[in-house]
Amino acid sequence: MQRIIGFFTLSLLLVGLSGCSYLFYPRAGDYAMQAKGATGVETMTNLTTMMEASASAAKGGKGADQALDDYHNQLHALLDSFCGVTKEQTKTPAYDLAVTHKKELTAIFWRLWKFKDNQPQRDQHLDLSITELKELRETLQTIK
Repeated sequence: MQRIIGFFTLSLLLVGLSGCSYLFYPRAGDYAMQAKGATGVETMTNLTTMMEASASAAKGGKGADQALDDYHNQLHALLDSFCGVTKEQTKTPAYDLAVTHKKELTAIFWRLWKFKDNQPQRDQHLDLSITELKELRETLQTIK
């Protein structure tokens, strides 16, 4: 019994620390490949464009429909793509602002997920997400 508990604890620890969101969101990897740019910042910029289109498509919907699921997977791809930024770029004030936008997008998505079945809250959070994505994209342009 102790062996099973130890194995289970080790498994949870490895999954939790490995940053393997692609394990739980396998389509996020597909979106990351589609958005792949010459640099990490370009990949992130491409993902913000994809996410904006998905957020617009999710307006008026209800529940975890296809457009919201796409947006969700693209968000995980975006969060993981922050690892593709160079060390020099991470030392800039613009990168710090991009990290703030990342945290704001995550908080907005949590609220969006909570209200995914309720209109007009769902659309309001999608609008807020679109605004935040535009601000993130402008910030990423200054990092280049």
